[in-house]
Amino acid sequence: MGLIRAALSAAGSTLADQWKEYFYCDALPDDVLVERGHKGTKGTTNHGNDNVISNGSGIAVADGQCMIIVENGKIVEVCAEPGQFTYDTSTEPSIFSGNLGDSIVATFETFAKRFAMGGSAGKDQRVYYFNTKEILDNKFGTANPIPFRVVDHNIGLDIDVSVRCNGQYSYRISDPILFYTNVCGNVTETYRKSELDDQLKAEFVSALQPAFAKMSDMELRPSAIPGHTTELCDAMNAELTKKWAELRGITIVSVAMNNVTLPEEDAQMIKEAQKSAILRDPTMAAAQLAGAQADAMRAAASNTAGAMTGFMGMGMAQQAGGVNAGDLFAMGQAQKAAQTAPEGQWFCPNCGTPGTGNFCTKCGTARPQ
Repeated sequence: MGLIRAALSAAGSTLADQWKEYFYCDALPDDVLVERGHKGTKGTTNHGNDNVISNGSGIAVADGQCMIIVENGKIVEVCAEPGQFTYDTSTEPSIFSGNLGDSIVATFETFAKRFAMGGSAGKDQRVYYFNTKEILDNKFGTANPIPFRVVDHNIGLDIDVSVRCNGQYSYRISDPILFYTNVCGNVTETYRKSELDDQLKAEFVSALQPAFAKMSDMELRPSAIPGHTTELCDAMNAELTKKWAELRGITIVSVAMNNVTLPEEDAQMIKEAQKSAILRDPTMAAAQLAGAQADAMRAAASNTAGAMTGFMGMGMAQQAGGVNAGDLFAMGQAQKAAQTAPEGQWFCPNCGTPGTGNFCTKCGTARPQ
C-alpha cells in the first residue's frame, strides 16, 4: 500500500469528484495540534466506514499539515507535502517528508517494523492530520526566583543573584510520528494544545535555570538577556532535546522575554560592586574626589555658621584623607604611560617624569628598585 501523487494540473474540486471516497481536513485552528480525517464525497453526505480506506481513494494534504495513515495501530504512510494523493494498495509504503526533512524519514524507518499501539484484530485504518505550523502564544513565568550567576571579569565581579522573568515561547511539531507515538495516540477527534500546555510550561520553566547558566558563561548580565533571545532559544532547545525533540517530536521556534527583574537588594549589590570597581582606576577616583570636593565647597559656602567655618572643616577633612585629586591624576597618568612605555623606561613616582637612568632628570629622585 502507498500514496501516489495525483495530477498536479487538475483543479482540486474537479479532481476530488473523480474519487468515490475523499479524505481531507480543513484548516487547523491554532489551538488544535492533531485532528482525525474523515471520509466524504464531494456534493454528497459522508457515507461508509471511516475506519476503512478503499483502494483508489483520494487524500488531500494542505500547507502546514502532515498526514499519517494508521492501520491496525501501525503507521504505514506519512505525507508532509501539500497536494492531492491517491491511496493505492498495490504499491509499497511511501513517505513524502516535505519541509520536515530527513529526520521524519529516519523516524518512519525506525518505527515502521516495530511500532504498535494495539489496534483491533480486524482491519482498522485511520487518517490523522498534524498541525506543523508554528504554535504561538504560549506564556510562561517564574513563580519562584531562579539563581543567576553574574560574572564580569573586567571588574572582577562574580556573585549569585535571584531573577524573575516572564514572556512567551512558540514551538512546532517537527516529528509527527514521535508525537503520535508518545503523546496523542489514537485520537478520537481532536487533540488540542491545552491538553499539553501545563506539562510543557512546567518543563520550559525548569529548563530556564541551566539555560541561564549558559547565558552567565557568556558573561551576560540579567538585564541583557532579552537582547539575546537567539542564544536563549538555542540553549533552551539544547536543554529540552531529550524531553521534547527526541521524546515528543517538538522543537522550540522562538522565545520572547520581558525584562528580567532582580530583588532590590541584589540590584543594589551589583551597583555597589560596579562603583567600587570603577574607583580602582586612579583617574576615575580622582574625578570622583574632585566632584566630592566641589560639592563640599558649595556646602561650605552656604554654611550657617559662616563660610570660613565651613572651609576650615573642609580643609581638615582633606588633610585627614591623606590624598588629593592631583596625586590621583598623576598616578593614573603614570600607570597609563607605563602600559605603553618602551622596555627599560620608568616613571618618577614623585613627579611622573619618564626616564631610563638611575635618577629622575627633573627632581633627582632615585629609580625605584
